[in-house]
Amino acid sequence: MATNKVKDPGLGESTVTSAKRIVNKDGSFNIKHLNRKSGISALYAYLVDISWIRFFCFVFLAYFVLNIFFATIYVIIGVEFIGVQPISFLHDFVKAFFFSSQTVTTLGYGAMAPKGILAGIVSSCHALIGLLSFSFVTGLLYGRFSKPKASIEFSNNIIYRDFNDGQALMFRLINSKTDVMINPRIVVTLAITEEDATHGYKRNFYQLELERDHITYLPTTWTLVHEITEDSPLAKFSKEALKTLNGEFLIMITYYDEAFNEEVYKLHSYTFQELLMDVTFEKAFYFDEEGYTILDHRKLSNTEKL
Repeated sequence: MATNKVKDPGLGESTVTSAKRIVNKDGSFNIKHLNRKSGISALYAYLVDISWIRFFCFVFLAYFVLNIFFATIYVIIGVEFIGVQPISFLHDFVKAFFFSSQTVTTLGYGAMAPKGILAGIVSSCHALIGLLSFSFVTGLLYGRFSKPKASIEFSNNIIYRDFNDGQALMFRLINSKTDVMINPRIVVTLAITEEDATHGYKRNFYQLELERDHITYLPTTWTLVHEITEDSPLAKFSKEALKTLNGEFLIMITYYDEAFNEEVYKLHSYTFQELLMDVTFEKAFYFDEEGYTILDHRKLSNTEKL
């Protein structure tokens, strides 16, 4: 048994050979939740974490649905009660939609206004919902901008190559922004699916020893190296067997971000199907004629034959 075998880090030891990867490429855990309780806090967390394109699609969709809903109400009670002369259903609905958008944004051009108690009650509730909605969206925007996110990019593949007098596994990461990363630290856990004594399958976890697991700061790239010595959990596997292993390299990097003034983290993973043999990473930075260090982010995953 390897000396660096560790207990279950919280992912569960029981598994099947058809199990998908533990960590997705975006750093999220590959778990489907069933019967999970949800609420406004869960919705807020979801809207803060999704991409900007999806976020604005949700905002515009909610905006149009809300205006269509109230425009329908104004048409039902009669558009004459919002200062519109009825002509046709399409004309009345469009005018009601425009009045709804003015009310929900508390804009109001003055051309249309509620008349009568019923229209006044509906428009008052409408304006309140608009204020609450925009407050919610403003809070979401603040949450999205203020939430610290790790500016780390990982190479597309992990590589296996000759190193010193033996072999080693390597992957590379880069600081995708110009912020200074203070004291980045990294932990790599190997999860291998193996047959147990009952002819079932279980995950065995090993913490891989790295050539360096922390540095002082990261202005360019960092190549992480796990040398395959006799103590490595991969020492018993041949070069050909490595490509067929059912396992995953689980990676967590943490560092202090000066932009957010707090510690941030990022998760990543590689499977053995993403392992490249007998290649090395192409150098990603060089010096120009004036002596400046030029970092080419497009070369992060570039490899070349040894």
